[in-house]
Amino acid sequence: MTSGAGLVERARNLLAAAGRIAVLTGAGISTESGIPDFRGPNGLWTKNPGAERMSDLRTYLTDPDVRRRSWQARAAHSAWDAKPNAGHRALLDLERDGRLLAILTQNIDRLHQRAGSDPELVVELHGNMFDTVCMSCADRRPMREALDRVAAGEPDPPCPRCGGILKSATISFGQALDPEVLDRARSAAQTCDLMLAAGSSLTVQPAAGLVGLAAAAGATVVVCNGSETPYDGLAAVVLREPLGRTLPALV
Repeated sequence: MTSGAGLVERARNLLAAAGRIAVLTGAGISTESGIPDFRGPNGLWTKNPGAERMSDLRTYLTDPDVRRRSWQARAAHSAWDAKPNAGHRALLDLERDGRLLAILTQNIDRLHQRAGSDPELVVELHGNMFDTVCMSCADRRPMREALDRVAAGEPDPPCPRCGGILKSATISFGQALDPEVLDRARSAAQTCDLMLAAGSSLTVQPAAGLVGLAAAAGATVVVCNGSETPYDGLAAVVLREPLGRTLPALV
């Protein structure tokens, strides 16, 4: 399915008719803020396949070198200075209109909240990069504290409470999602009347499965992504245009 003025108009009409909209966002909504995605043509893992190892929980826990490289990558992450773009702000317009049920985001950059979205409506499926968590005692602290220790000469700072391994408060491959977070997301998917998937390749489960869950519950599905997804066949409309232009046009 290709995009065009007619498809944008059709998607706009579907959104206008919906009263309870759930939005699933992926890395593609943040690329126009200067944060690269993972699997796209210029994606982080496309350009550097070795970087994907830092997102594997088992590797992170057993390989000190991977942890040291992870701390350097966190310190240099583009999200620290990134600003919300027009796509993020368009979802704020939906919220102000009273029709946004939830933003179910796979992103860890908190750009939705920085755009002004109500934090209570943002479900961070994969956590966020602004906190650390100890893998032994679950102590949670601001990420900046750990990064200050790295800058001061600790390449792999241990937990200040128990000495355990520290990690960003994000979900890695091989790590289960928070059950309460997943329950919130599933509830939104099952009670919305339109599911808008924006900027996600829809290949990572269980987040991607929320689209199928919404469709099975009777919701209309609209997919906005730069490349094909496994759920395009469920969508009433599929759009391929950049989200910074597409989302404002839809709302």
